[in-house]
Amino acid sequence: MDVRVLLVDDQPRYMSALAAVVGETAGFTVVGQAATGEECLRLTTTVGVDLVLLDVNLPDIDGVEVARRLCGGDVPPAVVLLSTYDEETGERFLVESGASAYVTKSAFAPDVLARTWAQLSG
Repeated sequence: MDVRVLLVDDQPRYMSALAAVVGETAGFTVVGQAATGEECLRLTTTVGVDLVLLDVNLPDIDGVEVARRLCGGDVPPAVVLLSTYDEETGERFLVESGASAYVTKSAFAPDVLARTWAQLSG
């Protein structure tokens, strides 16, 4: 069964790039897309999601707070934060949010997605 992925980014060009990476990665399927934190939180309650690929910088609720809310749920999805910030800043975001992983947007690719999921799922 494929990993069900929700994409969250407010930049249409990067959203397309995320969808392309997920589409090229065997065993992963995009089940929804959101451009805001509020939309992400709503979709995760209505769509079965295993993995949320979440931009840190969103126009309403930032990705760190969205991740904190998602990770505090009864059965949270895995949350991977994405941004252009360096790894050190990304590590700080992980501590603040409880997210599962941080990947820079420039490094995100099918092999990185597959490797990150393998680490998260055990």
